[in-house]
Amino acid sequence: MTREDSIKRVGIVGITGNIFLLTIKFIIGFICHSQAMLADAANSAGDIFASFMTTIGNKIAKAPKDNDHNFGHGKAEYLFSMFISISMIFVAFKLLWDSANSLIFGSNFNFSVFLIVVCIITIIVKFSLFLYTRKLYKLHDSILIKSSMQDHKNDCIVTICTLVSIIFGLYGIYWVDGVVGIGISLWIFYSGSIIFLESYNVLMDTSVDETTKDMILELSHTYDNIKGIEEIASAPVGYKYIVFITICVDGNISTFQSHKLADDLENDIKKLDKIYDAIVHVNPV
Repeated sequence: MTREDSIKRVGIVGITGNIFLLTIKFIIGFICHSQAMLADAANSAGDIFASFMTTIGNKIAKAPKDNDHNFGHGKAEYLFSMFISISMIFVAFKLLWDSANSLIFGSNFNFSVFLIVVCIITIIVKFSLFLYTRKLYKLHDSILIKSSMQDHKNDCIVTICTLVSIIFGLYGIYWVDGVVGIGISLWIFYSGSIIFLESYNVLMDTSVDETTKDMILELSHTYDNIKGIEEIASAPVGYKYIVFITICVDGNISTFQSHKLADDLENDIKKLDKIYDAIVHVNPV
């Protein structure tokens, strides 16, 4: 299965699972007046949007390069990840407001065994989705798959907290419901902020990691005719990078030899996992 097919499947599976969870959470939460369960339902609604954005972002990102986009459309993956993060932060603030009102002014919910059943179903579904996306993330190292994987893991924790608040409600301790709602909103905000910063860094053209830089330096040192490295610069194009490197060579070698050396180094650099393209500039010394 290709990287693009895996991301597409993650999006489709996520949409299907979260629509099911949203439906049962909202119905039971509304009937029982549980703020924590309604917060959990809103979280599932955000997950549907995130899965939808994953599918759309993947479709655009896999488009090949053209005259208007010389390095492809890979950054769409991070642009849509940023959309996901912004929606999560918006939902977090709305839930924080509603839960705080519930805690301050008081709100009792009607205990039902269905609240517990919904929590257990959610934990099972989300943990299964987490294991599935983690397997694909290890294969493809995609931020869209990573976002889904972390979201499924977070949802397991969130729903466990919801289950705790419901159990407290069984014994008449209703204030825990509002506290858990606040906790869920803060957790969603934190998760959204992490995704936002990671996407922002790529869109702002951060450099390739130091490990990859070291590998490029090691490659250059295998060439006897390269006397030194003046500069290594890089820019992200999706989940890979284009690398610009300036090498120093003996000024007495022929133009053909220096160009052949640059071409060979470019081809070697492009074999690295995180490299989309390489451009080598030659300076005589």
